[in-house]
Amino acid sequence: MPPRNDSLKDRLSRSREINISVTGRKSGRTISVPIWFVLDGEKLYLLPVQGSDTQWYKNVLNKPLIRIDARGTEAEFQAVTITDATQVSSVVERFREKYGAKDVKKYYSKFDVAVLAQMQ
Repeated sequence: MPPRNDSLKDRLSRSREINISVTGRKSGRTISVPIWFVLDGEKLYLLPVQGSDTQWYKNVLNKPLIRIDARGTEAEFQAVTITDATQVSSVVERFREKYGAKDVKKYYSKFDVAVLAQMQ
């Protein structure tokens, strides 16, 4: 039985990092990576650290279904890519608010795309 959405939101609200699993576009295998995220209401925003050059992002372009794990609570999401510069900037700003501008600058090298994860 899948977890209730409020349980997932509770875990997300108390987490700084989640694991996402995507399907490798070449291998077809499940690949898991830890990432930062921002939860805004019902929307879960992801920001690839190397923008459109990030491997998990390239995999999402091929197969947009992702699984997230927030402290043991898992759910599947449909990934919607964001390429509009204004919308990407808005996501980057949310990341700066949550994690601090210095850390975002330290870990993220390219701000050309973002991902919106929508609950299945």
